[in-house]
Amino acid sequence: MNDITLLTRDGASLDVGCPPGETVLAAAEAAGLFLPSMCHEGSCGLCRAEITAGEYDAGGRTGETITRDVLLCQCRPTSDMTVALPYAEAAILRHRAPTREAVIERIAPAGASAVSLGLRLRPDAERGEAADFVPGQYMEVAIPGTDIRRAYSLANLPNWDGRLEFLIRLVPGGAFSTWLGTVAKPGDALSLRGPLGRFTLDETSPRPRCLVGGGCGLAPLLAMLRHLAEFQDMQETHLIFGANREDELFATAEIEALAAQLPGLTVTTAIWHPQAAWRGFAGTAAEALDRLLASAAGAPDIYVCGPPRLVEAVIATARRHGVPEAQILAEHVQLR
Repeated sequence: MNDITLLTRDGASLDVGCPPGETVLAAAEAAGLFLPSMCHEGSCGLCRAEITAGEYDAGGRTGETITRDVLLCQCRPTSDMTVALPYAEAAILRHRAPTREAVIERIAPAGASAVSLGLRLRPDAERGEAADFVPGQYMEVAIPGTDIRRAYSLANLPNWDGRLEFLIRLVPGGAFSTWLGTVAKPGDALSLRGPLGRFTLDETSPRPRCLVGGGCGLAPLLAMLRHLAEFQDMQETHLIFGANREDELFATAEIEALAAQLPGLTVTTAIWHPQAAWRGFAGTAAEALDRLLASAAGAPDIYVCGPPRLVEAVIATARRHGVPEAQILAEHVQLR
């Protein structure tokens, strides 16, 4: 039995015993600690962490006693180990997330390469009909009759009617994309697990906010803005919405309506490869953030969600402008 010490971003230390051949993620779950994760097969990246001490095997690769990034669902300790987790202790659940059943109500286009998926939860003996979550969280959605699950952020607000809204990019050859684009129809039943995730607003912060979304990474940011509008928030907030081309934009009318409800909200739409007639910002969302931070009086809180390359570019831009790590919160869009 190897002794594993889990160190959270806010300084908590949690000890877990790991039998030989077991992964860190499985050992933590056996001890009642449910770390942020999803696929358990090394593809989604949600369980990424740093090994700061100890030796391990990770899918045939061995790691020695040096700092190294790993996926905890693939990391099998071969000695005692210390793991630095990139989140606070509050992100670790002490129980499994609930599983709910839902029915597809609507599948509609959202720009040229995505769809808006509307579901309604079936009544639950323990939770009733309500869709209870925090804006910014996600759900795991399973393809009927399979073990294939994908994580998608919620775009709507919590409600008593059991309504859930997702914005999903259709990726050619992707398992969920193929099912959604060719098989799924209104009335079909789905299994969901959640809500999950720590990508939520810090409403106690007095600093300006900058929400950066690429493509379907707009979904949790849209939920956050809807929440702020519901409570008539007055804090300075800037939304940067990035897309590759103009035809990939969606929810533009709703964003305009939210800007009218939120006096502190300004919006930049960034198109990476615009047509000649485009009169907005030409470039990536990260480049739009660079321009914003260059003229900012202080470092804002930054929330970014999108494809991995965009998220990495936004984080690098924020660091270059001196934004503290504690003020950068990121979520990756799953592209399969």
